[in-house]
Amino acid sequence: MTFTVDDAPWWTGAVVYQIYPRSFQDSDGDGIGDLRGVLQRVDHLAELGVDVVWFSPVYRSPQDDNGYDISDYQDVDPLFGTLEDLDEVVAALHARGIKVVMDLVVNHTSDEHPWFVESRSSTDNPRRDWYWWRPARPGMQPGTPGAEPTNWGSFFSGPTWEYDEATGEYYLHLFSRKQPDLNWENPQVRQAVYAMMRWWLDRGVDGFRMDVINLISKVVDEDGTLADGPATTGALGDGSGQYMHGPRLHEYLQEMHHEVFDGRRDGLLLVGETPGATVHDGALFTDPARRELDMVFTFEHVGLDHGPGGKFDPRPLDLRDLKAVLGRWQAGLADVGWNALYWDNHDQPRIVSRFGDDDAYRRESATMLATVLHLHRGTPYVYQGEELGMTNAHLTSLDDYRDIEALRYVQEARELGSASDDQLLAGLAAMSRDNARTPVQWDASPQAGFTTGEPWLPVNPNHRHVNAEAERADPSSVFHHYRRLIALRHEDATVRLGDFTMLLPDHPHVYAFTRALDGDALLVLGNFTGEEQTVDVDGLWDGAEVVLGNVAEPAVPRDGRVRLAPWEGVVLRRAAASG
Repeated sequence: MTFTVDDAPWWTGAVVYQIYPRSFQDSDGDGIGDLRGVLQRVDHLAELGVDVVWFSPVYRSPQDDNGYDISDYQDVDPLFGTLEDLDEVVAALHARGIKVVMDLVVNHTSDEHPWFVESRSSTDNPRRDWYWWRPARPGMQPGTPGAEPTNWGSFFSGPTWEYDEATGEYYLHLFSRKQPDLNWENPQVRQAVYAMMRWWLDRGVDGFRMDVINLISKVVDEDGTLADGPATTGALGDGSGQYMHGPRLHEYLQEMHHEVFDGRRDGLLLVGETPGATVHDGALFTDPARRELDMVFTFEHVGLDHGPGGKFDPRPLDLRDLKAVLGRWQAGLADVGWNALYWDNHDQPRIVSRFGDDDAYRRESATMLATVLHLHRGTPYVYQGEELGMTNAHLTSLDDYRDIEALRYVQEARELGSASDDQLLAGLAAMSRDNARTPVQWDASPQAGFTTGEPWLPVNPNHRHVNAEAERADPSSVFHHYRRLIALRHEDATVRLGDFTMLLPDHPHVYAFTRALDGDALLVLGNFTGEEQTVDVDGLWDGAEVVLGNVAEPAVPRDGRVRLAPWEGVVLRRAAASG
């Protein structure tokens, strides 16, 4: 179904802001952001104009993966405060008309969660089957290399199986060894998860962002065994075919919808993180008639600059690839389903450093990238600091990195001798998740206004000129451009719901498309280079009205041509007389 102005869900006109609490604002001087710090900055969010705040995990956790390893789903980690602090934050946001979405991490728990502590206590514990326990490969000595039940490689390097000497079996962890996978085949697991979700909704939250939700169903043979994947590196293989979009995934999501969301659906937002999802998958997840999710985070567009060696082997972006991928998703979900639009999040490097120019043209490239993204059809997500034009950290030593993914990658690469330290540093400097996790830059003071103590991750030195205080004072800043983009989505039905048509798909430097609804038409142009670009457009756009631009004299077509300044982004509306 295609949404109309009369029946479109509220989230088609919404913009979501992601808070990574550890790095947002510290209130007590311990160098780690917290919930009372968020309270100090709610007016920043209200001024920006966002409709929803999504919190990365604040649950009780040993912090092996910065909170994505949860030991208690129904409590707040003391690092961040208390449940009462969270209630106060939710109330403060609700008072400003901002909804609250919690991160839902239920593919795995922490190994310190009571469920897993019980599960690993003995082979006959009632919760043993709440996780994936398997014996060693037949004929091999348990605990020795290659004896793991399958050859799957972990997302965080090494095998996905950890040997547990106490019971003589292995448990599955697609991520860190401290993040054992829950066994969703067990209905008791599912019911425990649903009960927890209802508890949060009853407490007043407005939905969930579901972490790697498409990994919860595994391919299981009738005898309970799991199969090897094709060999990749050394002794390890690619197991993704056995756990990505597994055979019962849609059954589980529909059951979740029935058990948790029926009867209170209208005001909620449900978004799934779905690595490896295709356009076809996206349509299945987000078709309203299937009662699963509202939208999903896809990963195709943020893998386009990965080289043959993977994420930490970056290569320059080919803009034609980006247009092909985003255009395919726009077309594929045009009649059914909905897109989630993002450049940045806690797992991605800063977009202005990645696809833009974070030096001479930081403001121009940051605002152009924002314009192009937000004018697509879908719900835009803004990651903390993105609205300030924050850049990559440009850390100069491997010792400066904190993220488990980066540390495990360096360890494995050194063991294999596959890269020099200089090569490793270059890869991490471009692509590490730490780039997104440096503290938010509020002002030019020594720790950027984030903390009075020593921050858990160093503040980016450029905070002396890239910060919220400076951005707020400059009417042409990245911050105020984001405000205008968000306001435009709220006010303009064509931005929310108009048809999308890609233009100039083969142009290597200019991103161009139209949005159209009920006779109204918008033209969006983005120059992805530091040089002027001149392109041909339909003569009907001559003299079009400038809706939004990021340079002093925005480009307007003349005689069927338009000349774009370096990193210019502009939105034009066709003059009424042009038909």
